[in-house]
This record gives sequence, structure tokens and C-alpha cells, in this order.
Amino acid sequence: MDQIPNQDNLKDKDSLSADSGQSQDFSEKESYEQEYLIEQKRILDQKEKDLQSKLDELQQNNQALEARELKLNQKIQNLQDREDNLRQQLLELKNKQQLLEDKLKKESEKKDNLCQALIFEKGQAKLRSSYVDQSGNSLKECYDVFSKDMFRSKLDLPNLGELEVIRHFNCLSKLNFSVDTNFYPLGSCTMKYSPKINDYLAGLDGFSNIHPYQDQKDIQGALKLIYSLGQLLSKITGMERFSLQPSSGAQGELCGLLMIKKFHQSRGNNKTTVIIPDSAHGTNPATVSMCGFKTLVVKSDAKGLVDIDALKSLVDDQTAAIMLTNPNTLGLFEENISDIKDIVHKNGGLLYYDGANFNPLLGITNPALMGFDVVHLNLHKTFSTPHGCGGPGAGVVGVGKKLLEYLPTPLVLEKNGEYYFDYDLKHSIGRLRSFYGNFGVLVRAYAYILRLGKEGLLRVALNSVLNANYIRTSLKDYYQVPFPGVCMHEVVFSCSKQAERGALALDIAKRLIDYDMHPPTMYFPLIVKEALMVEPTETESKETLDYFIATMKKIDKEIDTDIDNLKKSPLTTCVGRVDEVKAARTPDLNFFFSDKKK
Repeated sequence: MDQIPNQDNLKDKDSLSADSGQSQDFSEKESYEQEYLIEQKRILDQKEKDLQSKLDELQQNNQALEARELKLNQKIQNLQDREDNLRQQLLELKNKQQLLEDKLKKESEKKDNLCQALIFEKGQAKLRSSYVDQSGNSLKECYDVFSKDMFRSKLDLPNLGELEVIRHFNCLSKLNFSVDTNFYPLGSCTMKYSPKINDYLAGLDGFSNIHPYQDQKDIQGALKLIYSLGQLLSKITGMERFSLQPSSGAQGELCGLLMIKKFHQSRGNNKTTVIIPDSAHGTNPATVSMCGFKTLVVKSDAKGLVDIDALKSLVDDQTAAIMLTNPNTLGLFEENISDIKDIVHKNGGLLYYDGANFNPLLGITNPALMGFDVVHLNLHKTFSTPHGCGGPGAGVVGVGKKLLEYLPTPLVLEKNGEYYFDYDLKHSIGRLRSFYGNFGVLVRAYAYILRLGKEGLLRVALNSVLNANYIRTSLKDYYQVPFPGVCMHEVVFSCSKQAERGALALDIAKRLIDYDMHPPTMYFPLIVKEALMVEPTETESKETLDYFIATMKKIDKEIDTDIDNLKKSPLTTCVGRVDEVKAARTPDLNFFFSDKKK
């Protein structure tokens, strides 16, 4: 009989079995936990490794940044050192400038003492000169010749010795400004150098010691020169014949419009209007009025040229002529000149060429090719004869075939090698002035043309354009150019931006005097606000142009750094800034009636 298991033993076995299962579960769980911990450790180790790598990278970057910061700090220190040096240099320059201005002021005051005193103030009665002594010959009493009522009881004449007189007038002469001494960029005036060889030739006895009333046979050389100069000018301009009578550009304009007026009247056409651009020289409308015409103004387009559509609306059967300057006073070539010619000629009008700006066209083109019927040239501009206070001038006039019979008389003609005056022109407007023109000026212009020749005249034109554009491109970032693009012989700047900062074109122009340069033409043409018109001409060197450019830039900076002095300029002349309005309205022109003497 089988033995029945003891219940306690069964319990113990069950207990053992349960403990064994629990132990196994615990072991597996522990194993899983260990594996998990190991994996987590591995992940943490990897993260730590990655973080350490990033930390190393950040440390390297930080070191690089510290190195860059060190370099930047070094550069900043260098810049600060340079700034300190520049400030020190600027301070030294300002001190030098102040010393220079003080010196210039003293020189100016010295000139004031030497020159501003009138010779009447220097010559006092007690300082009687013995230069002219009593005559050794017996003289009649003046009362034996003239009645007593013709004499004054006192005559306040200066009493100076010859040396004092010479010094006085020499000092005054040094105050004059001329192209022979300094840069003279007067726009639309062509202030070129006048070669002294021309003065010498004009002074030869055969030219300077003849009289207009001499017999023609005695002055054949002078007549040949007049005739030959006319022939040369005809070749240069394409005109048929020239009159050399007019004494100025304005008189040349008068001559041209009088011929145009008589031309129309001889055909039964009493035309009433003459058209001028809004950029025209001021003499143009004045001449139109003097000749009895009505002035019509054609506006400029966005390019600064004649507005063709506006011109078409003005031209009709009453149009006698259009007066044009080409290049115009903005220094721009009228590129639509052929269209302008067709519009005016189609309505029976004529084209008048104001030759004030002919300099940049020499040897390149001419008024005849552009369709002009009459032209005046300023010999005192294009052909270098002295003008202004060094005058006189000559505004010679040339015409095409239509107007040959209308020229002033007399003309100089040639027949069988003999030169003579011709008064026989059917429709001549007559004589414009005494005799035959400013002969000395004609001699100078003739010498100038012969000396340069055809190739030389072409170089004149090319260099005048080059110089003007060099100034334009060098200053365009400082002074506004209202009509951008290539200019011809002159460039017009607008000082509008400078005016916004407190300095007018007038102030800038006056300041140039302190730097020994003549001001450019101011406030012209009228269509440009705060205008400065600069014409350097072909005779100026690059060094002179560079000095002008640098000075203009310096003056622009002075607006921000020293505007008070700028507004007071000129500071170095005997006479400073004057009240121009008062001077115009209440001029004091006579020493004897000035306030000092009242």
C-alpha cells in the first residue's frame, strides 16, 4: 500500500517551487534592468562624449573669437591712434590756416593802406613838388588870354612827386584781375589767353600808325589784311562774306537782325516776331526789341535743348527769325538743329547764329552746315583778342547768299591785286560805326588764325571740350549738374544743395576770389537755380584745372565747417563784400561828392 504524502511535505514542495519561480522571475528582471542600465549608461556615455566634443568645439570657437576680439581691439586701438593723429594734424592745419588768413588779412590791410587812399588824399598842399619849376621864359598872364570868369579860385589837384605817383598807380595795377595773372572761368565769355605775339604784330608801324582817311593806295597792306581775314572767317563758318564793322557781339546781333528785317521788308513781308530760347543770352531779347520785333520764348525740354513741339506751336507766317546759340548756354549741342532749320525755313523765317559759343565747334562743323543764314562771331572770344577792360571787341558778321546785298558798307574787295572799299550794295543797311571796325583787334585775330592753322583750330575745339568735361566729371558728386551728360565748352552747375545748407552760388563765387580765381558766371542761364557757369577754355593746364576742382571741393566742405567766413568772403581783397542792392540803387561814383566830402 502506497504511502500517502505528508501534507506538510507537499506544502514545503509547493513553497520551494514558488520560491524557485519567483527567484527565476527576479533574475530575469534583474537581468533586464542591468541590460537597460548598461544601455542607458552607454547612451549617457555617448551623450557625454558628444557634449564633450561640442564643449571642445565651443572652447575652440571661443578661443578663435577671443583671438578675433583681440585683433579687433588692436585695430580699434590703431584706428583711435590714427584718429588722434588726424585730429592733431587737423588742429595743426587749422592753426596754419588761421595764421595764413591772419597773414592775408595783414597783407590786405597793407594793400588798403597803400592803394585805397585816393591820390587826392595822398597829395596834400604842403607837399609841393618841385619837379616842374618856374619857366625861364616870359609868359603872358593867363588873364591876358582868358577872361577871369573862366577861372576857379582854388583847384584841388594832388601834389606828389613822380616816384609817389608811379608807386601809387603801380599798386593799383596789381589789384587788377586778368587772365594773364589767374584762372578766369567766366562761363559763356571764353576768357582764353591772348598771345602776346599778336599784340606785337598789331603794334607794328604799318598797322598802328595809319589813319582811316589815308588814300587807299597808301594802306593796301591794311586793306589786304581786312579782306584776307574775311575770307578766312568765311571758310571757317561756311558763310559767303563778312563785314568786320561791328564792335561787339551785341552790335553784331543788331547788324544781323537789321539785315533780316530789311530782307523781309524788301519782299513785302512785314514779319513781327523773333523766337529765342529760354536759355538765350540777355542781349538777344534786347536786340529783338531794338529792331522793333516782338520776342517769343521757346522753352527747353528735359534734356536742356529746344523743345521741338513748343517751337512748332510758335512758328508761323509772322516769324522773322530764330536766334540760337549752339552750343547753347547750358554747354549742350542742339542736336535737333536740322529739324529747327526745317521748321523755321518752311515758314519763311531765317536762322540767326549767336557765335558767342563757337569755340568748341572750330574745325568740326560750322553754322552753314547747320542751316544758319547769318552769324556773328566774337573775335574777342573765339579768336583770342583781348576783351573786357582789355578791349575793344569785334562782333564780325557773316551772311549766306540770301543776305549778301544787305551787309553794312563799305566792304573791302579785291580786283586785279588791288584792294578797295566797296559802297555799292543795293539793300545795304548802311554804316554801323565810324570807319571800318576795330582794326587792331582784326590784326590780332588774323595773326591768331594764321599761327594755329586748320589743325590748330581743331585742337582748340577738342581741348576746350575736354577741359570742360574734366571739370564736370570731377565735381558732379559735389555740385549738381541739372542736365547730365557730355557737355561742350562749358558746364553749368546748380548750387541748390549748397543753398539748402546755407551757402548761395554768390557765396561760393565770392569765396573763389580768396583763392586767386575769378568767379564763374553766376545765376545764368536763368532756367537753372543757383547756377554757376564754368568755361575753362583750351588754354588752361591740367594743374590749373586740378587746383580749381580741389578748391571747389574745399569750399563745399567749408559750408559745414566754417560757413561764417564763407558768407563774409572775399576776405583777402581791398574791398570786401559790398551791399549790392545799395550799390545798385544809390551808387557813389564821385570822390568829390561822396559822404566823406559832404
